[in-house]
Amino acid sequence: MSLLPSLTPDCSVAVIGASGGIGRAFVELLAADTAVARVHAFSRSPASFEDRAVRSSVLDLTDEASVKQAAEFATQDGPLDLVIVATGILHRDPDISPEKTMKDLDAATMAEVIAVNTIGPALAAKHFLPRMRRGSKTVFAALSARVGSISDNRLGGWTSYRMSKAALNMMLRTLAIEQGRLRPDTVIAALHPGTVDTGLSAPFQKRVPDGKLFTPRYSAERLLQVLDQLQAADTGGFFAYDGSRIEF
Repeated sequence: MSLLPSLTPDCSVAVIGASGGIGRAFVELLAADTAVARVHAFSRSPASFEDRAVRSSVLDLTDEASVKQAAEFATQDGPLDLVIVATGILHRDPDISPEKTMKDLDAATMAEVIAVNTIGPALAAKHFLPRMRRGSKTVFAALSARVGSISDNRLGGWTSYRMSKAALNMMLRTLAIEQGRLRPDTVIAALHPGTVDTGLSAPFQKRVPDGKLFTPRYSAERLLQVLDQLQAADTGGFFAYDGSRIEF
């Protein structure tokens, strides 16, 4: 069974952030997918997977040389059909936490959050997009978050995280326009995975309504189904796990 029938058979995919909760779920689902021949699983720290279809490698998104090397490694045997950037930072004890008010703003914290959530995926796009297959549907997607929607911001707070995801959405939209001129079969998308039971959401799960805290596997499976349904006309869009479009 395949979650990605719209892609070329025996396709090659890459997951960046493979050691995280959602990233690992993507790798496991893709490795079991009958349409996928190879899965390149990249993470900052070494990650191991049992499936022989998975090739695990180290990639540091904050180091452009590392990103370039990873892109070259992933395409030694041919072009890529799908790239998913499943990285992100919201908090890290003891020095990074979501701001509650403007008094909590800190320049170094803001710079690091933007480096990981925005600049890293941009560098991945720079080096991976030119190495994707020509002449058939390909997809480059990155995990964003609904709180990165400017029009949906009604609560305030979480300034650095909101900024970084809004900037990520703009980056993806901008590159989608450029890529549309060069390779019209490419779909570039920002994805909202919902609230997923991972370390990123752990401190904030008490506020999640019943039935809205997803397992990583559930979220990853739904997002793959969304990506399979997207067409060239959808490129540059921002989509939730249920396929609905989110306003920027």
